[in-house]
Amino acid sequence: MNQQNDVIFESVLKIGSINEVRGRNIIVKVDKQKNAPHLILDGEVIKNVSVGSFIKITKGFNEIVGKIEGEFISEDKTIKNKDYSNFQDKIKRFLNVTLVGFIENGAFKQGLQELPLIENDCYLLTQDEFQCIHSFAKIEDDKIKIGTLLNESSVEIKLGVDKLFASHIGIFGNTGSGKSYSLAKIYHELLSKYKDNKRFQENAKFVLIDFNGEYANPKNGKDDFKNIIVEEKYKDEYCLPDRKYCISKKSIEDLEILSILLDATEKTQKPFLDSVINYNIYKKDNFSFNEFVKQEILQIIISKKDKELGVKVFYDLFKDINDCFFDNKIYDEIRNLIGSKLDFNTQTGSYFQKGTTNYTQANLDTNFIQPLNTLIDSIKFKQDVIFHIKLKIILKYYKDLVSGYINSEHIGPLKGRAIKIFRQLNEIIEVKDEVPETNKNFTIISLKNITTQSIKKVLPLVICKELYDKHKKTNKKRNHYLNFIIDEAHNILSKNSIRESETWKDYRLEIFEEIIKEGRKFGVFLTIASQRPSDISDTIISQLHNYFLHRLINNKDIEAIGRTVSYLDKISFDSLPILPQGACILAGLSADLPVVIKIDEIPDDNKPYNETIILTNNWKDK
Repeated sequence: MNQQNDVIFESVLKIGSINEVRGRNIIVKVDKQKNAPHLILDGEVIKNVSVGSFIKITKGFNEIVGKIEGEFISEDKTIKNKDYSNFQDKIKRFLNVTLVGFIENGAFKQGLQELPLIENDCYLLTQDEFQCIHSFAKIEDDKIKIGTLLNESSVEIKLGVDKLFASHIGIFGNTGSGKSYSLAKIYHELLSKYKDNKRFQENAKFVLIDFNGEYANPKNGKDDFKNIIVEEKYKDEYCLPDRKYCISKKSIEDLEILSILLDATEKTQKPFLDSVINYNIYKKDNFSFNEFVKQEILQIIISKKDKELGVKVFYDLFKDINDCFFDNKIYDEIRNLIGSKLDFNTQTGSYFQKGTTNYTQANLDTNFIQPLNTLIDSIKFKQDVIFHIKLKIILKYYKDLVSGYINSEHIGPLKGRAIKIFRQLNEIIEVKDEVPETNKNFTIISLKNITTQSIKKVLPLVICKELYDKHKKTNKKRNHYLNFIIDEAHNILSKNSIRESETWKDYRLEIFEEIIKEGRKFGVFLTIASQRPSDISDTIISQLHNYFLHRLINNKDIEAIGRTVSYLDKISFDSLPILPQGACILAGLSADLPVVIKIDEIPDDNKPYNETIILTNNWKDK
């Protein structure tokens, strides 16, 4: 009786046989009685084959799996008009099928061991077989559930932790397609699973670069394993634990980084910055920091000056270094002293005391230099390293200016940018000789309120480069894990931006291309999310291992995916512009074949802070 049931079961599921074999692409001829959209099996209605579904091909004891990518019909000319009463009987239906893998010992495996033969039978998949080919992890693997099949909500999509997170991940989609939600879901599931494990706390670090503040909302600050960093003036708004990110002095004084940060020109301003880096203001001839800076200021004062500089150069000097003082009142006293005691003869290029007609060094020393020396001696400079770097730039500028080594028109704009940028940089970062280790697994760096574009683009580069270099040196046993997560990655990985110099583009792309090509060896991985994959370097996109592809409408973005992602089949690729919100195509090493999934919901506390505004809720009176 069971054998009879098996025969009936098999006859219902059999849909046809192979008509042609062209490598991985085969043509299946469908039995005429199986052309209906649905079939009846054990009293239940089951869906018949259609484009996008899977079939099983039997070759002896081997079971080969194929995906239907198209279908067509032709007229059966062997049937004469008198032999049929219905025109449909004369139609032959064919399926274009691409072979994707095989079933062995109850498990689906990607790839091919052998090709089928003509006349091999083809079958619909049973429910167990359908579940089998959508099981992307072994039974013994650690897994996380991220969603369900879009068209089969009963089929859960679980991914192996090792295959997904020991890889580079790309999440792409137009704004509003669910890209940020998918990013939040993936890492929410991972952290929920492991955050209480002591070894995870010790060995795993995640750094999220958040350009729009989507993940730094007030609710997220409650988690003990998260470290959320925003500017000081926004701390009360967010009620977050930390406000500054700490980087090393060595990183911020890197010539390339400093040149990019200050938008230095290649021929004149970059060489000046090189001299600034080598300009030591800390110790010289056993002087203390304050003593040496004081001596440098006095040296600028008494040096022979360009005739056109005049007294204004001293006003400018103290004005520029004013915010490096603890006591701003000293600047007012120095300014009053300069105004009341010092004048300049443009014909002789000499300074003299106001009220006299001749320059005498003795009078100048007594009435100007000595009081100035007393005031400078009372200055207490701020000890923050970032103020010291700015002080180096300012002192070197005026020292070279009064000595005639530089032209103010060439270097002056650089000095002005440095004062402005370092003022804002001080609100965001803290520079130290050595960066202390954080005890938090997950660090979110919000760049939402940074208005200076050079800082917004350079800071992620500095952070990632510093952590990557340090990780390479210290992770020799390869037991520590580091993952950079960059949302809106086109902001720093763009290859097409015309607002930056070629040097800047080449430098940052080299850094991130090295991370994505070599990082795996050191336990460093990259996750990028972007709505413009066409803007991102092809090298970076092609080196990703796993892709979550949401709706993409722009032709250039679709072409970029087609050009660099090798895991997609034609049906998946063609469906990119019509995916519904919250659905995405999963493709890559963690999935044996591309599937369209619906991302599961996550708790409100962990959702990205980017919901689309419902206008009518704000426009209608309640």
